[in-house]
Amino acid sequence: MARWQDGRVEQRTVSDTVQQVWQADILPSLSRLVEIPALSPAFDRDWAKTGQLDAAVDHVRAWLAARRLPGAGVEVVRLEGRSPVLLLDVPATPGAEDRGTVLLYGHLDKQPPVGGWSDGLGPWKPVIEDGRLYGRGSADDGYAGYAATAALEAVRTAGGAHARAVVLLETGEESGSPDLPAYLEHLSERLGEVTFVVCLDSGGNDYERLWLTTSLRGLAQVHVTARVLDSAQHSGLATGIVPSTVRVLRRLLERIEDSATGKILLAECNVEIPANRVAEARATAEVAPGASAGAYPLHGATTPVSGDEVELLLNNSWRPTLEVIGASGFPEPAEAGNVLRDATTLALSFRLPPTADSAAALNAIEKALTTDVPYSATIEITGTEAADGWNAPDLAPWLSGALETVSDGVFGKPWRGVGLGGSIPFMGLLGQKYPRAQFLVTGALGPDSNAHVPDEWLHLGHAQRVTEAVAHILDAHARG
Repeated sequence: MARWQDGRVEQRTVSDTVQQVWQADILPSLSRLVEIPALSPAFDRDWAKTGQLDAAVDHVRAWLAARRLPGAGVEVVRLEGRSPVLLLDVPATPGAEDRGTVLLYGHLDKQPPVGGWSDGLGPWKPVIEDGRLYGRGSADDGYAGYAATAALEAVRTAGGAHARAVVLLETGEESGSPDLPAYLEHLSERLGEVTFVVCLDSGGNDYERLWLTTSLRGLAQVHVTARVLDSAQHSGLATGIVPSTVRVLRRLLERIEDSATGKILLAECNVEIPANRVAEARATAEVAPGASAGAYPLHGATTPVSGDEVELLLNNSWRPTLEVIGASGFPEPAEAGNVLRDATTLALSFRLPPTADSAAALNAIEKALTTDVPYSATIEITGTEAADGWNAPDLAPWLSGALETVSDGVFGKPWRGVGLGGSIPFMGLLGQKYPRAQFLVTGALGPDSNAHVPDEWLHLGHAQRVTEAVAHILDAHARG
């Protein structure tokens, strides 16, 4: 068995295997996966009839079934009325049977295509150009199952070890993973003791190093409608007498958010930021200066909300924020008449700190929106949703050592941790279910990978390096 002198799996064989599998096997299949418009159930209510989610599952299942992992089993698991999950179950290598189960997570469902893709590109059109694979679901998160499998193959080819490994690919992540709790419960006995979780649905601030996601924000969502009339009226006759629904909503929102600073005013939505996460933000700002401020195409002279990079990182990972993500009751400007409208609805999306109680936060938000309403306007609350965030446990010595190893041997630069402003409900669920597990939440997404928006792309070189890193870390976990 070819190994490093200190007992770790041999690096060159891992690297060569990963590159060969990516070029010869993964890229053709992943490109075909991009072509499948496998919209998440929230965006395709008739997904069971349209069959695109099933097409994506069947495509990846066939690829997995053709791999040569001794003793591995591939299965599509279906619960009544729920979108399916795809499982690859790989037995432990000899000697690592007592290391529990490694759960490697990804998802096959996709965000909507949206318009505005660049010339020559499209959501269902795989294009490889300048080391990038363009197309919806390439980076978020279609590559994950392929990368996890390639990592397992590389460990074995290089004579390394891994614990029993289960690759779980769900089909509802972009809808908030509503079916995942039921599947985790259904599979609980089968999974056994999960001691290590690898999630490849994340990324970092550049493509030069391994980035660990160390926290994820929670979520609260509310659709709030302000109603003041039984029917709309001529604005010249009604204004000054009937209150505006927009004014009512503006005053309600001022109870929740300071419009001058964006600070969320409800105590239930705020937490004290842990000292280690503040230190982590400072370290990230040092190695990737300007990454947060420069990650987005600010228009004209628009500036970020702060000139302090550390504050931007903390704003995006540990402080609550509000965004109005939708509205109804408004006509298009070109079609707007002089009308005082009867009702306005806003869709409010709150990102919550990782350790905030999302149910308590949602309750406080609803109370602020419905108590002592200006002009006694009618307020209707619908579309509520709450999901807790996640804060990673402290690193075990074996994982800390492995991270240093791959930083030196694979990337040539030190790894860094960063809090992610988004949510991956799976992590919170697993954190509660397996409190003693270690977590590696990482991935190939970068600041300009365009997940959820036009021109989504996967950095192929970085994806291969992440795959190599996972292989080494799997071996380290098996050795303890």
